[in-house]
Amino acid sequence: MEVDRIRDAATILRQAKRVVVFTGAGISAESGVPTFRDALTGLWERFDAQALATPQAFADDPALVWGWYEWRRTQLLRVRPNPGHDAVAALAGLVPTLTVITQNVDDLHERAGSVDPLHLHGSLFAPRCSVCAAPAIVESSTVTSPESSPSSSPAPSPGSSSTAGVADEGRRITPPSCERCGGAVRPGVVWFGEALPEDALETAVLAASECDVLLTVGTSGLVYPAAEIPRVAARFGAAVIQVNPQATPLDTLAVVNLHQSAAQALPALVEALQS
Repeated sequence: MEVDRIRDAATILRQAKRVVVFTGAGISAESGVPTFRDALTGLWERFDAQALATPQAFADDPALVWGWYEWRRTQLLRVRPNPGHDAVAALAGLVPTLTVITQNVDDLHERAGSVDPLHLHGSLFAPRCSVCAAPAIVESSTVTSPESSPSSSPAPSPGSSSTAGVADEGRRITPPSCERCGGAVRPGVVWFGEALPEDALETAVLAASECDVLLTVGTSGLVYPAAEIPRVAARFGAAVIQVNPQATPLDTLAVVNLHQSAAQALPALVEALQS
């Protein structure tokens, strides 16, 4: 029974000193975040998402690619963290040390209260210069008024009329310029053909190799090299607990499999730890 598996997972976590939570697209899908390969709408119906997510695509047509990622970013403004994200944040107060590693490019872990999650595939909310790699601050005006200069006006509320056009249909938007060198600012995500951020990957591998328990949530275990993280933990003797309603290649690696969604299993696991 699932209740027994929750109890078993709680017992394992209760004995752990170092815990890693490793999350994939499944946890954010429960907030209504469309996955990368979901059907596109509006302007983007004519394009293959994978064809827009390459360095060459940005070099060929930066306004098209920047507009695509601003469309995705404004969609995220419309959703909220779900109970799975909230439970991950709560778990930090129930174990001695917690590291959150995510394959997701959204900011839902941060909004739920998790501190400094490691983004293995980058973040839509951390743009940088395409030339000098300097971090960039992108104001809301690049989403709502692409022809105007950046301003310090507050971001419009999710779903407001000022964001609806970009969020629903999308449009070409000229990327802002880097304040340091003048180069075009690019999305802070890892594109096809690019390596994962070296610092984030090294920190993630170290955390996995030193943890007592790794909790893998909503990930298929098929996207490499990120998929190596649970396997690294297991090789170094950690107990792997999996949360996923579907069977994955990690089923045989995990000592406990919770075949539920993150929004179901994680709050129940937190509750069991608190009892």
